[in-house]
Amino acid sequence: MSVKLTTRQVGDVTVVDAVGRITLGEGASTFRDTIRDLAANGQKKLLLNLAEVSYIDSSGIGELVSSYTTVTNQGGTVKLLSLAKRVQDLLQITKLYTVFEVFDDEAKAVRSFS
Repeated sequence: MSVKLTTRQVGDVTVVDAVGRITLGEGASTFRDTIRDLAANGQKKLLLNLAEVSYIDSSGIGELVSSYTTVTNQGGTVKLLSLAKRVQDLLQITKLYTVFEVFDDEAKAVRSFS
């Protein structure tokens, strides 16, 4: 199963809820297209909820970095919420934990954008 993304607004923050696997092919391209569309539509505060992401491969990691770069270059911010243990370990191994702000609590994450 590839990734399924839904978006919702919490104040002025756009929360992207991801469910499934972010992998080479459809999962990564769905992820990329959704983030680019949000950025193009002026959404500057993105919170990626990865609580239900069961697996992410190198292509998926690449899309995380790409989305971060795209949004940041347009004056926005991307933060991560509720990483599964495997995803958290992967971000630590790749040193991306130092790039992204990561939160376990949605309310704190939303407040951090202010």
